[in-house]
Amino acid sequence: MTRLMTVPEVAQHLRACTTTIYRLLKKRQLPAFKVGRDWRFDPELIDRWRAQAEADTQRRGGGGE
Repeated sequence: MTRLMTVPEVAQHLRACTTTIYRLLKKRQLPAFKVGRDWRFDPELIDRWRAQAEADTQRRGGGGE
């Protein structure tokens, strides 16, 4: 079974602050679900989301370089 991640763990994994994670959750842009009042994330889905976001950025001509 895959270990689920919390908001602080996802923030660390993505090298973002927790405020950014909550903003993305509010916009429904991150794959996540709630357990009670707490958000949980599947690390595999987060990695797929990040890969897709990076590919979309490359297609639009941005690279963050």
